Amino acid sequence: MSAEGGMPARCKRLTFWGADEYDDSLPRSVIAGRKTVTADTVEAYYQPYGEYGDGSYAPGDLIEVYDQQRRLRCRIRATKVYNIRFGDVPEEVWRGEAFASAEEFRGVHVRALAPLVLHDDFELVTLHFELADVVMPFD
Repeated sequence: MSAEGGMPARCKRLTFWGADEYDDSLPRSVIAGRKTVTADTVEAYYQPYGEYGDGSYAPGDLIEVYDQQRRLRCRIRATKVYNIRFGDVPEEVWRGEAFASAEEFRGVHVRALAPLVLHDDFELVTLHFELADVVMPFD
């Protein structure tokens, strides 16, 4: 129930963006259990990004995960949120993002977050999560 005692509050929503509008590799990786972390800029993390992205996720939040076609695929539960320096990516972050190394993590994020210039002291927010349930599996 909501704080007012009326309708239940809706879950927060998140969309993992891909290389294009048909790339659902990230929600697939979440459902497969390979992706358990996501990272974004501090500024972007705390801003909503439309109907399918609320931002400001916090530990304990139950979050609906949508694919590129706005179909609910699964729900995740936020477990930890903390900031990291781009030049010092912890192993639990790059492994949770399903990368083979911190260098691979940095290379992908340099491309994904362009035109931002990501230097060693640039801060990112990391959202750690666990899969709560699968709503619509991929074929």
